[in-house]
Amino acid sequence: MVIPENSSDNKILEGKAFAILSYLSILCIIPLILKKDNPFVLFHSKQGLVIFVAEVGVFILHIVFGVWLLKLGMFLLLSLSFVGMIAVLQGQHLEFPGISGIAEKITL
Repeated sequence: MVIPENSSDNKILEGKAFAILSYLSILCIIPLILKKDNPFVLFHSKQGLVIFVAEVGVFILHIVFGVWLLKLGMFLLLSLSFVGMIAVLQGQHLEFPGISGIAEKITL
């Protein structure tokens, strides 16, 4: 979904750097604390938080199921992070299936 040109363009431009941090593993906490008043940053940082928690879950589960789960899971999650960063650079709100549903339920 592309955001129409209006006053939200300023919020997007102001928040792009913090929104990119949202998809860099544990750094997703920084925008959640510092820029939670910016809806663009908040949207992406919630999704980044869900991806980070999934990365931790994959890391824990690989102990039981083997290293193949770590490789596959991290590849998929890092791919989602990369796509999220591209969406941030384009100024878009890109909803990932499954992840965005969980992210919307997060309240701060």
